[in-house]
Amino acid sequence: MAEWILDEGIGEHRAALVEGDTILEAAIDRLDDRLRVGAIVAAKIGERVGQGAWLATAQGDAVLESVPRGLSQGRTLLVEIVREAIPEPGRLKPPRARASDATEERAAPTLAERFPDARRLSAHDPDLLERAGWSELIEQADTGEIDFPGGALRLSPTPAMALFDVDGPLPAAELAVLGARASAQAVRRLAIGGSIGIDLPTLGSKAERAAAAEAIDAALPQPFERTAVNGFGFVQIVRPRPRASIPELIRADPALAAALGLLRGASHGHGARTLVGAPAVIDRVRSQWIDQLARRIGGAVALRAEPVLAISAGHVEP
Repeated sequence: MAEWILDEGIGEHRAALVEGDTILEAAIDRLDDRLRVGAIVAAKIGERVGQGAWLATAQGDAVLESVPRGLSQGRTLLVEIVREAIPEPGRLKPPRARASDATEERAAPTLAERFPDARRLSAHDPDLLERAGWSELIEQADTGEIDFPGGALRLSPTPAMALFDVDGPLPAAELAVLGARASAQAVRRLAIGGSIGIDLPTLGSKAERAAAAEAIDAALPQPFERTAVNGFGFVQIVRPRPRASIPELIRADPALAAALGLLRGASHGHGARTLVGAPAVIDRVRSQWIDQLARRIGGAVALRAEPVLAISAGHVEP
C-alpha cells in the first residue's frame, strides 16, 4: 500500500508517495521567502498587462490574471497565488495571482498540510526516503537520464515543454508501450507540469499507437489532457503547472540543490560530522542551517571545501 513520507529537513521539506521500495510521486518545498501557491497576500496593482496587471507584494512581483472591475493602478487588494515563479534559462517566469475574497493574509499550505496523512520522519528514524531511492530521483532530475526495463528515457526540460526521448533495442511496438508508461511514471514522480512531449518510436498501425496511449492513461493520474499518438510516435500531454518541477528546481541552482542534499544526508543520526563538497556547494550552506543541523544531531558541524570535487560529489564524514 502506498504511503506518503514527509521529511521536514533543513532548508527544504520533502515528501514522497512510496509503494514498497519505489517513489511514485515526490514534492519539494524550499523554505525561502518566495510567493507560494495558496498564499493570500496584499498586493498593489501596477502596470496593466492585457486584462491583468503587474503586482507588487512584500515578497516580490507577480502577475494578476484579471484586474477586478473598478480597481485601477495603485490600488491595493488581497490576491491568491495560483502559480509560483518558474525558473527558465536566463530568466524567471513570474508568479501568477488572482483576486481573492479572503479578508486577511494567509500563509501557503506546508507539505505537512498538503499531505496530512503523511508519516513524518525524525532525526532518530531511518532515512526511508533514501531507502526508496531519493538520491536516484534527484540524479534523474539533474541528468535527465532515466532507465527502464527494455530501454531508457532522456528528459530535456525546455521553456516551451518538457521533452522525453524514448530509446531502446526492443521492437518498436513493444518499446513504445514501455516507453510511454515509463515517461508517464517519470512525469508523476518528478512533478512535471505544463506541456510535455513524448517522442516514441515510429509506429505502423493505429492499434499500436492506441496501446501506447493507453499505457500513459493507466500510469498517469488525472488531471491531464493528451493528444493521440501520431504516426511519427509523438504524443503531447498537458498537466497543471502550479510550481516548478523537480528537474527545474534542481537545475536552476545545482550548487544550492547539492548543499541541501548534504544537509539531508547529515541530518539522520547523532554526533559531530563534516560536510565536504565543492567550494560552490559549501558557499551555499547558510550559518543558520549549520546551527539547526548541530542541534538536530547533537554534535558540532564542520565544513570543508574540496576544489577537486564535482558539484554532485559532496559527502558527509563522521
